[in-house]
Amino acid sequence: MFGFLGTRLDGGYRARRWERWRPTIDLCLQPELRVTRLELFAEASHDDLAERVRADLREVAPQIEVRVHQLGVEDPWDFEEVYTRLFGFVRSYPFQPSREDYRVHMTTGTHVAQIVWFLLCEARHLPGQLLQTAPPIPSRARRGERIGLGSISLIDLDLARYERIAARFAEDQLDARSFLKAGIQTRNVAFNALIAELEAVAAVSRDPILLTGPTGAGKSHLARRVYQLKRQRGLVDGELVEVNCATLRGDAAMSALFGHVRGAFTGAVQAREGLLRRADRGVLFLDEVGELGLDEQAMLLRAVEERRFLPVGADREVESQFQLLAGTNRDLQAAVRAGTFREDLMARIDLWTFELPALADRPEDLEPNLDYELEKASEALDRRIALTRPARQAYLEMGRTARWARNFRDLNSSVRRMATLSQGGRITLADVRREEERLDVSSNPREEGGERALERGLEAHLGAAAAAELDPFDAVQLAYVLEVVADSPSLSAAGRVLFAQSRERRRSRNDADRLRKYLARFGLEAGEIRAGGRPRV
Repeated sequence: MFGFLGTRLDGGYRARRWERWRPTIDLCLQPELRVTRLELFAEASHDDLAERVRADLREVAPQIEVRVHQLGVEDPWDFEEVYTRLFGFVRSYPFQPSREDYRVHMTTGTHVAQIVWFLLCEARHLPGQLLQTAPPIPSRARRGERIGLGSISLIDLDLARYERIAARFAEDQLDARSFLKAGIQTRNVAFNALIAELEAVAAVSRDPILLTGPTGAGKSHLARRVYQLKRQRGLVDGELVEVNCATLRGDAAMSALFGHVRGAFTGAVQAREGLLRRADRGVLFLDEVGELGLDEQAMLLRAVEERRFLPVGADREVESQFQLLAGTNRDLQAAVRAGTFREDLMARIDLWTFELPALADRPEDLEPNLDYELEKASEALDRRIALTRPARQAYLEMGRTARWARNFRDLNSSVRRMATLSQGGRITLADVRREEERLDVSSNPREEGGERALERGLEAHLGAAAAAELDPFDAVQLAYVLEVVADSPSLSAAGRVLFAQSRERRRSRNDADRLRKYLARFGLEAGEIRAGGRPRV
């Protein structure tokens, strides 16, 4: 129970002799609440009254531990001061919501204190329930007799008048979004909206959350921040258990996820807890969840819905009150249609889905993330790393056309390379030009950088003059054919990819011959393409 000392109402006579209703003591004696600990807020000027309440409770309810706290509030009617003090207290309080229930007593304290209690509970900074007490109906008790217990009830508050503290609350919501975004620098409007909605869900909901997006978009990082936010808000008090489902294969997958009993299979010389059990009262993050087998998916579905599952070889179920985060770079809906992902599991984890955009789709975010990576590189190399002005401009221009196939992993690697090779911590224009050769530039012909990459690829095989004579249609088609041939082990294999649809309708399925004739139109041979090409002059 949390509450302020009632500087007037909690006075009165000694225990067993009071005639006046005392809300704090009355609250602790309510049989349906079974209070075991009272966190009582009282300033130094009321120490004597706080000690009297503690002594009276020791007499009538010795099982209750009473802790008296001084917040150091100078003006109890100052919204900002009261909010800041109470907010700091609850942020550092060791809540254990899976083991304890929390109530907040609203009858005592100023109206400012009451509204702050409401905001802290509404935002789940304090995972408790608001209560108020009321005195008993007047009786004909003789003087000196103890009056009966009062009543308790849930309450709600009208926040319309408290615009200033509501603004402070909104500021705290922004702080929470900043908390989630730590390490994810963004100016992108859509991504900021996604973070805002994710914060709103993560701060109050225990439902599964699915994070989708390409490799390197930041799913794992964001999952860790979601866990820390949930722990901060008192929604979990267990640990974060991260699992890369792509590493789970065969019979070992069941054992790793759900555990096993001793002797469950050959080699099981001792029991294993399992990752789901380890995540009890915490968060289980299943990265690349689409890689799980169908059997594991079926058991996971039951564990998510019922919080119970059967370890391998066991005849008794175990329980785990975990909250699920899942991540994937696959199209799970397509996997459902293909029969490789269970539709019922998809329905269960698709309640809250957040798709993280690729770096290439957030060109406005390249500069803040470049600065973030420079700070990381400076810390790792123990020296200050900075770009010269021409180098920064050139890198940003290059970055807007780069593919960033592995997203932030590519950006991190790129900055780390330049920082390591820089002289005296200064990344110059020459350093950026060298790095440009290492990066994979987009081959999208609709973008200026992609057009130049396409031209360079064709020039390497045809020569500059012949490449310049190609129609745009032929240039795009030939560039794609060259890419497939270069990546294929044989001409036949490349033909099967390129002619996958039409080969079924043709009498002849000699894909290699068909492809050879196409290349001959441009004076090309497959062997030199797979070998890396021979630039022509």
